[in-house]
Amino acid sequence: MGNFKFKTQAFTLVEIMVVIGIIALLAGMVFPYYVKPRATAQANACINNLVKIEDAASQFALEHGQKTGDPINYPGDLTPYLKLNNTGQIPACPTQGTYSVGYVGSRIEAVCSLGSTVTPAHIVP
Repeated sequence: MGNFKFKTQAFTLVEIMVVIGIIALLAGMVFPYYVKPRATAQANACINNLVKIEDAASQFALEHGQKTGDPINYPGDLTPYLKLNNTGQIPACPTQGTYSVGYVGSRIEAVCSLGSTVTPAHIVP
């Protein structure tokens, strides 16, 4: 029958590398816009937890007649005053920080172990 010639077309290695380079460049430009909102959301969740812990500590101190300088046993004293997560625990810092509450003072302070060592800071404004 007839002599058919099939013309094969393919991308060259250089063309493929250029496309991969462009995709990597675009991904490198977009990636920071996804990381920063996540860190901000985690910091906001941590700060929200700190505010709730401070409120619980204030309520505990008021109900138990605590004075300035009296210690607070965290989390034992505050567990009844906090909304627990679905595993029955006090919500933890989303970035694996730990919370602590020391003493009753003029302003009871709950502290995240990460504090200002991360950006954005995990401190109550």
